[in-house]
Formats: sequence, structure tokens, C-alpha cells
Amino acid sequence: MSALTAAHPSIIDFIYRNDSPIDPVFHSHSHYEIYYFVEGKCNYLIGDKIYFLSPGDLILMNGMTLHCPKIDPNVKYVRSIIHFEPAGLRPYLEPHHSLNVLQPFQELGNVRIGLRGEDKAEMERMLDYLHVLYKRGDRIGMNRCQLAFVDLLYFIYEHCRKPLQDKGELLSEKEKTVQRIISLLERSYMEDLHLEHLQRHLHLSKYYLAKIFKEITGVTIFEFVYRRRINQAKIEFMLDPKASVTEVCFKLGFKHLAHFSRVFKQQTGLSPEKYRKSVLSSTD
Repeated sequence: MSALTAAHPSIIDFIYRNDSPIDPVFHSHSHYEIYYFVEGKCNYLIGDKIYFLSPGDLILMNGMTLHCPKIDPNVKYVRSIIHFEPAGLRPYLEPHHSLNVLQPFQELGNVRIGLRGEDKAEMERMLDYLHVLYKRGDRIGMNRCQLAFVDLLYFIYEHCRKPLQDKGELLSEKEKTVQRIISLLERSYMEDLHLEHLQRHLHLSKYYLAKIFKEITGVTIFEFVYRRRINQAKIEFMLDPKASVTEVCFKLGFKHLAHFSRVFKQQTGLSPEKYRKSVLSSTD
């Protein structure tokens, strides 16, 4: 997590025009990702698909599918990446005239959009402006950055209208079922979840649901739930650094403080108390 999001809670984590060398490994995460390819030689592997990238290619990812860039280390590799939690966008989606700008992530799963010409130039202008606001580090800059990010999502939504119209052809039945699982988990991840809960709501065998979820996303249902809970825990500490670890633990559906602390440290490298104190000190 960046210094900005620690000091001033933001709905995004933004890495702008990164050209650092990487050690490619398959990974997944519960937040959404916007990946923009600037230059280099890169084949992007997402699940069982390989995308041969050209400058101006934009990839949207739901995050849970295992993914990994395969690059030529002899060629400069430049990319901009935005991670965000959909829950943070709720205040921007409440006005009656709003569109569901999360629909491309919710329904397309993972998709590449080739931006060329003026579309490419507009995308890069928006990322440049977002970067200027993001690095300011003050509260006004943070809020302007979040508004600029919502505008970026509208730009992306506009370029996803045709894929969304064709979504029935893009998603297999298994992928549609996994998306239904994820949607249900997003609504109930703080509750005392059991596979029987999913079986009852989706009217499919819990063994089948567990099998296809791991097959499509690369992680188990409960690995997904724990990642989602820990991401939310970080948000809770940023929104209210004075909240106790115990309070956050039980709010997010963990039954035992020791279990919460162990999973939190596995995912963040810090104990929840150390993370909470680091957020608290940055806001003093």
C-alpha cells in the first residue's frame, strides 16, 4: 500500500508508468485491477488466456483469476496499474442518474481493450492527471483524485459497451456461476459463511461450487473470503484508526482474534495492531 493511502484513505492504489524490473509470478487478489501497457514486449497470461500486448492495450481484471506478465527482460517494460476496492465507490454510485461503472469488472471478468489514436491519447491524459492529483498527498488532492478516477471508470465503461452486449457469448456457464458466487460472497463475506449457505442460495452442490471456483480463480472460496475480509480490515483501520483490533476482527466475521491476527499478518506482513498504529501515527 502506498504512503498516500496510509496517510489519507483513498479508493485506489496507483502505480504510474512503472519501469522497474519484475520477477514474473502468478498471483491473484480480491481487488479489481486496471492495467495499462505503455511500452515493452509483454505477453500477459490470465487464467487460460494469453494476451500479446501492444502499447495502448488496457486490461481490466477482477483480480481473482491467476495472472502474470511474461516480459522480455532485454526490452524496457513500462506499465501503469490501478488497484481498487469496489466498496469504496458506493458513495459515487448512489445518485439515481449514475451508471454502474463496475459492470465491466463484474460481468466481463477479465478483458483487454485496445486503445488507439485519440482514445489512447485521452487515456494517457487521464492517467497523467490522476497521477498529479494522487502524488499531492493532501486531502483536497485525494478527493479530486477520487473524482478523477470515477471519470476514468466512465471512460472505461463507454469502451466496454459492446463487450457487455456480447457478454453472454464471452462467459462460459462455469464462469457465470463463479461470478454469481463472487457476487454472493461480496454481499455476505462478513457473515458466518458455510458452503451450505452457497448451496442453498445457488441451488448447486457445494462440492461442485468449490471445485469450479478453484478451477476458475485459482484460489478456494474461503481463501477468497479471507482476502476480502483482510482488505476490508485495512479499510476499517484507515477510516477509523482508533477502532480496536478486536472490534474489527468480530465485525468482519472472524470468530477468534488469534485467527484474524494470523491471517492479517500472512497477507500484509504486519500484525493488525502494528498496521493500526502505523495508520494512526500517519494521521496525527
